[in-house]
Amino acid sequence: MPSAEDATDDGLRRRMPGLAQAEAAHRLIEAGRNEVAARRTRSLPSRVLAQLGDPLMTVLIAAVALTLAIGDHADFVVIGLVIVVNTAVGVAQEIRADNAVAALSALSAPHARVRREGADHDVPAATVVPGDVLLLGEGDIIAADAVLDEAAALLVDESMLTGESVPVDKDTRTSLSAGTVVVRGRGVATVTATGGSSSLGRIAALLDDRRRPTPLQSRLASLGRVLATVTLVLCVVVLVQGLVRGLPLGTMAVTAISLAVAAVPESLPAVVTLALALGARRMAARHALVRRLPAVETLGSVSVLATDKTGTLTEGRMVVQHVWTPRTTVELQGVGYEPEGDVLTRGKPVSPAARHEAQEVLAATALCNDAVLRPPRPASPGSRWEALGDPMEGALLTAALKVGCPDRTELVSTHPRIAEAPFDSRRRRMTTIHAMPSGGVLVCLKGAPEAVLVPSILTDSPDTLRLARAEAARFAEGGYRVLAVASGLRRETPRPVTAGEAGLRLLGLVALSDPPKPLAAVTLAACRGAGITPILVTGDHPATASAVADRVELLGPHAAADHVVTGEDVAAGRVSDLTAVRVFARTDPQQKLDIVAAWRARGAITAMTGDGVNDGPALQQADIGIAMGERGTEVARQAADLVLTDDELSTVVSAVEEGRRVFDNIRRFLVYGMAGGAAEILVMLIGPLLGLPLPLRAGQILWINLLTHGLTGVAMGAEPASPGVMHRPPRRADQHILGGGAWQQLLLTAAVVTAVSLTAGLAARAWHAPWQSVLFLALLAAQLGVVLGLRDRPVTLENPFLPLSVLLSALLGAAALYFPPLGAVLDTEPLGWKAAALACACAPAGFLGARLAHAVFRPPNPRHPHERGDEHARHEPIGSER
Repeated sequence: MPSAEDATDDGLRRRMPGLAQAEAAHRLIEAGRNEVAARRTRSLPSRVLAQLGDPLMTVLIAAVALTLAIGDHADFVVIGLVIVVNTAVGVAQEIRADNAVAALSALSAPHARVRREGADHDVPAATVVPGDVLLLGEGDIIAADAVLDEAAALLVDESMLTGESVPVDKDTRTSLSAGTVVVRGRGVATVTATGGSSSLGRIAALLDDRRRPTPLQSRLASLGRVLATVTLVLCVVVLVQGLVRGLPLGTMAVTAISLAVAAVPESLPAVVTLALALGARRMAARHALVRRLPAVETLGSVSVLATDKTGTLTEGRMVVQHVWTPRTTVELQGVGYEPEGDVLTRGKPVSPAARHEAQEVLAATALCNDAVLRPPRPASPGSRWEALGDPMEGALLTAALKVGCPDRTELVSTHPRIAEAPFDSRRRRMTTIHAMPSGGVLVCLKGAPEAVLVPSILTDSPDTLRLARAEAARFAEGGYRVLAVASGLRRETPRPVTAGEAGLRLLGLVALSDPPKPLAAVTLAACRGAGITPILVTGDHPATASAVADRVELLGPHAAADHVVTGEDVAAGRVSDLTAVRVFARTDPQQKLDIVAAWRARGAITAMTGDGVNDGPALQQADIGIAMGERGTEVARQAADLVLTDDELSTVVSAVEEGRRVFDNIRRFLVYGMAGGAAEILVMLIGPLLGLPLPLRAGQILWINLLTHGLTGVAMGAEPASPGVMHRPPRRADQHILGGGAWQQLLLTAAVVTAVSLTAGLAARAWHAPWQSVLFLALLAAQLGVVLGLRDRPVTLENPFLPLSVLLSALLGAAALYFPPLGAVLDTEPLGWKAAALACACAPAGFLGARLAHAVFRPPNPRHPHERGDEHARHEPIGSER
């Protein structure tokens, strides 16, 4: 069976076949990629200078100069080595993070529909070239500057260029600008300028491309400044303490500076950026494409998920199951877009008269239709019938073929479309006008029953309209999406097209089903288990919304969606508390914004899914906007923070889990790094009071810092998610990064590391062993024990890099004692087996201390506050004061 082509442009396709593929490739080389000026890549020298410009690195450089001036060549070598290694690691992490973000940007690049060699193609917008024929539809972002060749009720939002909020009507031969948005209608245009030559490119050339830190990085930088101040004060105390005991100024100055640098995890911003970027890459592997890095952090805090219905909770592949006319009801069987299945009336084969009436209804829907139905491709075994365009319109084409209507190509050839009024959310109906073979024109209309079954449109009797409304309500209560279909003959084309919508005859109703996805109920249950409150926000009929909410158990397995609020209720202010509602129907873009704003005012972190043009504002307003990658419009994808490449809501749960994992790992690194730094300061402060004059030398401090913050610190970013990560409430938005028990864990861990290290040093001194070398090894071993103790699952093979990094750090620590050249630089001495065993015993002590801190100060799992909201939603009247 031949495939149906886009109805009205067969002639245009012949007149404008588009560029040949070879010519398009040649022009792409000549004109360059259709991209605005790319962010300038930082050169390697500039990256190195940025690392050296860090305040703490500047202090280290001053220490190098000081050690060189006083002739302390050993510390000069060690500090210089630390500078080189820290700078190299920082630059490598920055480059790796930039590469990860660049890869994500490439994945999220917009696409465009073009016609080349007479066929339609979906291509990356960056490959559009001058002369390409663009095919434009509602929701598309215009990929390049172009001139319209054909327009059908085309309305374009140019606010991003002009600042004017009112969309602009576009007619043939008018110009279009890159980056503007089609909000209504269809069009065909020829590209005139791309890339930097386009209007968008000229503006982009004026923009500041300096990157801003993520919110998490800003908070960590603020924390780092406070820690640096406190640490420097304590290091001055260490300096003064040493001078009072008569130690040389140069030695104590270098020691204090080294301690300051070692105590503060100065590599934290780079580690955070890398953790966010790698988390985003892991999400991409799980079909969740992060378009903005801060979203990785925010995802872990999501407490409310506002989801739409079609294609998210349901399959998004609609099937016509019933065709009702005032005289009969026809049932259609079959699934998907395959035009196969029985046509029945009350369970029996359909009569010729009933089939004819169904054909009349469905032929009108096939004409009043912009979808394309394509058969399986012979070159692709296993391929299936598919619909390009609106799934509902594809289902109508399939149903028309099932009842024996001619193929849409044949219908269009005998009834060519000559005018149209596209569907929009305000009119809620679509009208097309077709030339008749015998003269005159045919008006075909389909739309929501409330917008069609009215005397201003239909000439049918009041009894017929009343019967049709009752039947539409019955279908809707059963969870069906219902369309009313009407038609009428005219002598000439009405101007405007909407003038032809009066005086039509009702053909019948079409009831379509969109079955829930198999995993929808499981996914929503997982959300509730993670403390995330799911709500349904749809434009469908209230009865349909309620039926779907019940089927997917949106409120839980033992609750029914008995309270549904409509957009009209919201607009009229009849709902005093929008956060008490779980199912919204017949909503428009403004009401979606109101719903998001109400939850945010309550302190919730909101995530909203969407796929249409009208979802764009709400996706931007929500803390996390989630767009559908397969069926979503370009407007929705560009407005979103997260794009689901598989259109599966379950992917959101995976993304939330990944977000919580990233945040947990960053916090774990903070506890580990700051506890180690605090222990080093405490050892340097308390040691002299216990008779250890200079507990550690500058080089030894920096070597410990290099092995702990460098190797093991980075490996902590790859730790797997905690076993119960999705069974605890979301983190509050106002919670400090070290809140929820992290401060207490840090202090207890630091105290344990300090105590066991000093104990080892004092015991070694009592044995007349090289106590400073013992203290050095003990402090390193205790911190390596801590890093393993902080794991949620101490024994797991999911992150082999962490135990391997601990092993490598231990070997490098041993090398500081037993490799003579390194020992000479660090001023350490080899240890006997007894002293070495004493130092190494601090590792299990550090491990046990970290486990104890984790057990004692692990935050409880209080009942999530939004669960109380669920109870109110179930048992209180909607709109009541709470």
